[in-house]
This record gives sequence, structure tokens and C-alpha cells, in this order.
Amino acid sequence: MAENQANSQAGNQDQSNSPSFSLQRTYVKDLSLEMPNAPEILLEQETPKVEVSLNVGAKRLAETVFEATVTTTVTTRINDKVLYLVEATQAGIFEAANIPDEQLDPLIGIVCPTMLYPYLRANVADAITRTSLPALHLAEVNFQALYEQRRAEAAQQQGEQGQQEESDLILPPGVNR
Repeated sequence: MAENQANSQAGNQDQSNSPSFSLQRTYVKDLSLEMPNAPEILLEQETPKVEVSLNVGAKRLAETVFEATVTTTVTTRINDKVLYLVEATQAGIFEAANIPDEQLDPLIGIVCPTMLYPYLRANVADAITRTSLPALHLAEVNFQALYEQRRAEAAQQQGEQGQQEESDLILPPGVNR
């Protein structure tokens, strides 16, 4: 019986030290839609041009709790006039405990945005649909490729500046090590 208790306590210690990752909450942090040239621009017959920019960010809220964000700006123009402008930030609170530093960076920079992006896509499509204009569905994004591009850019900047970082982590802007 004492042996079972010792094994149970050892199992509990292993569980408390084992890596864990979970999405605690997702929410719209910011959403705005502007149609500065309505209603006149709605009479235009030309095909609009769409520009989309995307950014990810993160910050540490507590020892094992992070907020990750995915932000997009969608600007649709007819000629030089803006048909609509949508700015949206989807955020999530994630818990990441007992994750080694070399795995925490890609977790925050790839996995978190990948989990948040479908929510962002749905919110942007919904906002545009409510204008009575045809829905715009944002394309799929390879967050691993964006992460690797950010790492390469950081390495290039580090090489140009001749500085050495204390670690090789390339966390999104706003994340403290």
C-alpha cells in the first residue's frame, strides 16, 4: 500500500512537470469597418482591388500564460477610392507549461496563430457581408512559412548589426523572454 502511494505521488509529480498546452479563450480584440466613400462608390461598376496585410503578435501575461494575436487589414479600392477598410485583431489566451524554450518560440509563433486564424477569417467575412457587399474570404496562411521568414530576417539583421542574442528565440513582437 505504501508502495502504491509512492508510485501515485511520483506519477503526480511527473504530470506536474510534463509539458502542457491549451487554448483558454479566444476573443475579438479589435474590429472596425469603414466605408468612407459610400454611398456614391456603391454605384461604380468596376472590379475592386483587394489588399490584405497580416501580422502576428504575442505577449506573456503570466509565467505560463500568453496572449497571441493575429491582425489583418483588408483594403478594397475601386480606382483610387476606398470601397471598404476592415481592421481586425483576433486574440487568444494560451497556457503553455513546462515547454522548453526551443519549443516555446515555434509554439507561440506558429501553432497559436494557426489556431486563431479561422476565427479571424470568419469575423472578417461576417463584417464584410453585413455591408451588403459580396463576402471576402481570406486565403489560407502558412504560419510556419511566415515564422521561418521572420527568423531569417532576424538572423540577417543580427548579422548586419554584428550583435549576438542571448538565445536563438524569435518570438513575435511583444513577447518577453
